[in-house]
Amino acid sequence: MEVLDQLHRTIALKDIPKRIISLVPSQTELLCDLGLEDSLVGVTKFCVHPHHITTDVTVVGGTKNIHLDKIKALQPDIILCNKEENTKEIVDACERICPVHVSDIYTMADSMKLIEQYGVLFNRVKEAELMISQMKCEIGGFKSFLKDKKVLTVAYFIWKTPWMVAANNTFINHLLELNKFANAFEDNTRYPEVLTEESVHFENVDVVLLSSEPYPFKEIHKYEVQGYFPKAKIVLADGEMFSWYGSRLLKAFEYFKTLRLSLENNLAC
Repeated sequence: MEVLDQLHRTIALKDIPKRIISLVPSQTELLCDLGLEDSLVGVTKFCVHPHHITTDVTVVGGTKNIHLDKIKALQPDIILCNKEENTKEIVDACERICPVHVSDIYTMADSMKLIEQYGVLFNRVKEAELMISQMKCEIGGFKSFLKDKKVLTVAYFIWKTPWMVAANNTFINHLLELNKFANAFEDNTRYPEVLTEESVHFENVDVVLLSSEPYPFKEIHKYEVQGYFPKAKIVLADGEMFSWYGSRLLKAFEYFKTLRLSLENNLAC
């Protein structure tokens, strides 16, 4: 069997993979929701959904640092990676052990394509089709909800020291657009450093979202950024909802509705 991954590389497999290692937290959750938890033999320490997975399955490192000896010992049939989460060096090293599928996600369409590919790869076509159908339904309902909502200018922070935001050419930016949020840093790409000068102020930003991951922003950080955004509402955001591109998206749009309603109430005060 030959399949393409999202980098358009051909992956040759003798059979449906039975022993899977996932090096991406959102993809681990996706696999479990497709009914493949029993096939997982290795995950990362950041794979927190389902909550018991790192207890029941061997942890083989993080997303940027892996233990190749552990991976080899697990004798996987396939290793699942992501272009952004994992380095090329990790992918190359894993390919010396077994076939590697690499995802590359920038849009909802990319996410649904990944689910479709996993459906074929792991003989879960019906489950994948149902998940994609549910996702399309969630998107449709959310777009109807937003129909008469105004566009809000938003800055989405992912890191501190240095302060970094999600800008253009990212999955987060795509979801911001779906939320009718105009990214204050849309002229930048990927994850630029900002707030490099204490004197800089952004007067036109309505909302600053401080993500829960990869940097775990807390209440205290609201006060640190408020001076840079004097007119903005500073809000702690669930980073999983904005950056996990697997089955977590089935829960994300209800969260986005709640977030928007909360913002409207606060901005009206």
